[in-house]
Amino acid sequence: MRATSFLAGSFVVLAGSAALAQDLAGEALSDTIAGRTVYLATPLGGEFPLNYRTDGVVDGSGDAVGLGRFMQPKDTGRWWVDGPKLCQKWRTWYDGKAFCFTVASLGGDKIAWVRDDGLKGTARIAK
Repeated sequence: MRATSFLAGSFVVLAGSAALAQDLAGEALSDTIAGRTVYLATPLGGEFPLNYRTDGVVDGSGDAVGLGRFMQPKDTGRWWVDGPKLCQKWRTWYDGKAFCFTVASLGGDKIAWVRDDGLKGTARIAK
């Protein structure tokens, strides 16, 4: 639960990027995410990796870059694209509740996301 609380509060709030953003949906969203590692930006200046495998498994067990001993959570779950949204459901994080996100490309390897409960953040995608 401690890792869940940290994750919920650790995303950087997106500000002022809407004019540059290009929404991703459907196949374009799936192609952007599948088989890639998404590094979520955190307020501590680090990144938290989520590996979106092509078989629909999302793995949150990588090394949290720049977070050192403060965070080493691990969980796996499922991910899928539902029209304009990227959805995921973890085994234990967030008590196993499914969440969906709108995702927009900010150019290059940067994306912005907004979770269905209003939480916002940015990330980079490893190519």
